[in-house]
Amino acid sequence: MDASASWLMLAAAVTILAAVITSFFSAGGTAEKTKPVPPGSFGLPVIGQTLSYLRALRSNTVDDWLRRWVAAYGPVSRLSFFGRPAAILVGAAGNKFIFSTEAMPPKNSASLSRMIGERTIRDVVGDEHRRVRAMMMPFLLPDACKRYVAAMDAEVRRHLDAEWRGRATVAVMPSMKDLTFDIMCTVIFCLGRGAVRRELSTEFQQLASGASTVPLNLPFSKFGKCLAASRRGRRAVTGVIQERQAKLERGQSSPADDVVTHMIAEGLPDEEIIDNVMFLMLAAHDTTAALITFLIRHLDANRDSYDKVVQEQEEIARCKEPGEALSWEDLGKMRYTWAAALETLRLVPPVPTMLRKTTDNVEFGGYRIPKGWQVVQPMSTTHHDPAIFPEPANRFDPTRFENSSAIPPFYFIPFGGGARVCPGNDFARVETLVTVHYIVTGFKWKLAAGCDGSYARFPLPYPSQGLLIDIEPRY
Repeated sequence: MDASASWLMLAAAVTILAAVITSFFSAGGTAEKTKPVPPGSFGLPVIGQTLSYLRALRSNTVDDWLRRWVAAYGPVSRLSFFGRPAAILVGAAGNKFIFSTEAMPPKNSASLSRMIGERTIRDVVGDEHRRVRAMMMPFLLPDACKRYVAAMDAEVRRHLDAEWRGRATVAVMPSMKDLTFDIMCTVIFCLGRGAVRRELSTEFQQLASGASTVPLNLPFSKFGKCLAASRRGRRAVTGVIQERQAKLERGQSSPADDVVTHMIAEGLPDEEIIDNVMFLMLAAHDTTAALITFLIRHLDANRDSYDKVVQEQEEIARCKEPGEALSWEDLGKMRYTWAAALETLRLVPPVPTMLRKTTDNVEFGGYRIPKGWQVVQPMSTTHHDPAIFPEPANRFDPTRFENSSAIPPFYFIPFGGGARVCPGNDFARVETLVTVHYIVTGFKWKLAAGCDGSYARFPLPYPSQGLLIDIEPRY
């Protein structure tokens, strides 16, 4: 490397470091500092606690990391995360405060924002957030989900017939990601099989692999490859918007047909429609795929629960004619299966850590959290609280959720809470129950040789080898 290039890199590094240091001291602006910032440590400049926390997520030791941190600094503390000052709030009181405070909206990582856009339902605030949410909810509420059961049923059967039947071994997580992507395309976007759907599937697999990569835009870097996939995906979505716009103008479609047509009819700008389609496609299928995968893992390891789920599902299957689809009423009978799914969400929340950003100075627990700080919300601390979930809290026990109303608010938060509770939680429930029904009534399974069921939690929970299982037909 020549001298001029070296000096250029040095200057860039100094500039970045200066910007980060400035952000630490300027966060919060000139607002009156009536209370101290939380106790804690920012650690080393730029690095802070980011690497140690990410290592804990990857090694699935984040609960131990959090226990040590809370023991040292308490349930409200400060740290440095991704080069920015942050407050970490641990406990039900912190969850309640986060969910009830509009000045702390969720924030995508810098890399994810650049890949899917910065005007998603997750990014916008206030009236704009309420407007976009109102456009999506007609397609995600229980009444809509009732209409989706038959279509989901057909997608699940087709997938299992094509990808499971006749095989001895299956990697569950990749299989479920393909299935949930197909379901999302069919029932939410009314996007049939064909070249566009295949292209989107390919690009979103690439995007999902880089959701939390370092945003270094070089052709050979993972982030650079993800950005290229994003550009191709956005072009494909643009084509879908143009096709739906033309059909709407010709009177060949209705805003009630699908969420894209509805957003067009409501006057949402094309760029915002693209951002929200990108977000929905990425978020919805990844999280539900993780839930189904880890439910299968936990049922394999807990055969009493497995037997109860099989019994419940076979009782429903015996009441159906050959080839008859499940109904909404059938799903209402799957109480133990859904309790097992909720227990899976308690132990392995699909989003282990939520990131937010303060849009104003806020106060909590006697401390001031300045404007511009990140807020880190770990999910596992209240999910493993022994006062609510008796010891051993890491034991898989679906009976904890046979009376879920007995669990106090803000302790079990897999779908978030408040005004920004996950809009797709009913959709995820239907999708999960339909899929599990056909897996447990169609197949027996056990972990494949060499697959120990271990997993990492970053960026989303992902089992080693994609959870490789040996399968055989049940009948």
